[in-house]
Amino acid sequence: MASEQLQPDFSDRTDFENASRGLIGSLQPGIIRAADGRPVYNNDAYHFLHDAECPPTANPKLWQQGQLASMQGLFEVTPGIYQIRGLDLANMTVVEGTEGVIIIDPLTSVECAAAALALYRKHRGDRPVTGVIYSHSHIDHFGGAQGVLSDTASIPLVAPEGFVEEAMSENIYVGPAMRRRALYMYGSQLPQAPDGQIGCGIGMTVSTGTNSFVPPNTIVTSTGEERTIDGVRVQFQMVPESEAPSEMNFFFPDHRALYIAECATHSLHNIITLRGALVRDAKAWAWYLDESLVLFGQDADVLFAGHNWPTWGQKDIARLISEQRDMYAYLHDQTVRMMNQGLTGIEIAETMTLPPALQTAWHVQGFYGSVSHNVKGIYQRYMGWFDGNPAHLWEYPPVENARRYVACMGGIDEVVCKAERFAQDGDLRFAATLLGHAVSLDPKHEKSRLTLAGVFEKLGFGAENATWRNFYLSAARDLRAEAPSPKNPMPQSRELNRGQSVEQWLTLLSVRLDGPQAANEAFTIDINVTDGQRWRLILSNGVLTSRKASDRAAPEAGFTMSLAKPRLREILSGQSDLDGVEYEGDTALLHRLLALTA
Repeated sequence: MASEQLQPDFSDRTDFENASRGLIGSLQPGIIRAADGRPVYNNDAYHFLHDAECPPTANPKLWQQGQLASMQGLFEVTPGIYQIRGLDLANMTVVEGTEGVIIIDPLTSVECAAAALALYRKHRGDRPVTGVIYSHSHIDHFGGAQGVLSDTASIPLVAPEGFVEEAMSENIYVGPAMRRRALYMYGSQLPQAPDGQIGCGIGMTVSTGTNSFVPPNTIVTSTGEERTIDGVRVQFQMVPESEAPSEMNFFFPDHRALYIAECATHSLHNIITLRGALVRDAKAWAWYLDESLVLFGQDADVLFAGHNWPTWGQKDIARLISEQRDMYAYLHDQTVRMMNQGLTGIEIAETMTLPPALQTAWHVQGFYGSVSHNVKGIYQRYMGWFDGNPAHLWEYPPVENARRYVACMGGIDEVVCKAERFAQDGDLRFAATLLGHAVSLDPKHEKSRLTLAGVFEKLGFGAENATWRNFYLSAARDLRAEAPSPKNPMPQSRELNRGQSVEQWLTLLSVRLDGPQAANEAFTIDINVTDGQRWRLILSNGVLTSRKASDRAAPEAGFTMSLAKPRLREILSGQSDLDGVEYEGDTALLHRLLALTA
């Protein structure tokens, strides 16, 4: 087991001073609604965090992080730069230019971005939007763009290289699976309460309004590029494969202000998220942070980010960046060192302890990412799912494993009895393991289900990490309510995203194809996108292959259609038929393809 952890100092009020510094005004009430009146974000639901001491149903450190992250309103970062915090999971930043304002990272939802801009304008004047900067390819930093834009034709929309591809493909393959996990990770179905959802570490929760995608028209490709937007000079640092596949930091030299995107928040971040994602490169992340220090450390008087609150003063900025750098580097290097000594990811996670100076730093606490699951993610990046133990090479799936474990222990009632004893002795982790077998074997066995719910609840109440807490409490809620487990299928919409390319649509169809049903099918469809590219779809052996059509002679397709991209989207989404479309060949082939990819 890891040694006893040191703790940060609760008497240190620096974060409270910084989180409240520069407050100009708040949204009153702190509720944002959609056009139909439904709330899409409710910061007022977190008033309980400020009205009472930390209860026994919450970890004291996480409770304090919730108090800080739920501070809501328009804040001055430095003259000419303002942030709206607490109106979505992320922050929206407004930089005043010569003619108007530059928006940085316009939140998740259109409604929230519009409300944030309205709050700024209420206090600073009705200035037009003259530019937008997307720092990286996660939707909480670009999904609300239409809420701040009326005309994009004449203003720069700036993003890092690879932004469009990564923003559109983040969930293209496994969107339903990720959304199902995200419900648990963010605690979306939990009540905001002392015994429920109390935040997500880097913010409070994800808004549920309208998402948009407005593509950039200006791409940054290299570190050191400088651009002037509405009279404001901006210097860029590319940081791909850090917190996002496409990401950049940027510095405002005339304001002496560094925007660190999501590379250094007031929490340990995720190398691998509980909702699922490609494993991030912790070593590169640390390297980029060191580069940030070299490039901007001597010139920055304030550091601000897409989540949490700013840090002022060169000394404190240097300490925050260097400690964040050392944290990611330490996790990476020590995981690799112990991995090379023969330890598995689980074993390394049990023994890994950060150095004392990092253990006591508030900004590296595991509120969003955790040492435990990040270590396992680093191991996974290099070694994959297999831990090298042949006993784990061909294990049974959960239900079959459970059937045998329960039989060995004398039946499901005996398993629950043993689990209760472990729970009473304080070994909640093993109690959860035993009860997990019982529930896998018989989800309708009430005592095992309710006992496991109680164990999950206790684990959640003690968790420092917000996403662990949300996972535990969401699972407990579902076990008590007999709601569908997170492993059950989530309905998948057939609708395709307008902002995606035709290639991405066809790729998505390929992973939706019911392979067993299509195993004996074989046909070819040609699609001539009149405002784009010609494509050939080949169905064979339960696989849908798409390729850009060439001018070479090729066997004639069984069905061919010519149409514009918007109409193709409607047909592939099942929203339109072929009326008015130019086509030839067997239309039944198209209908068969759509049926197999429904």
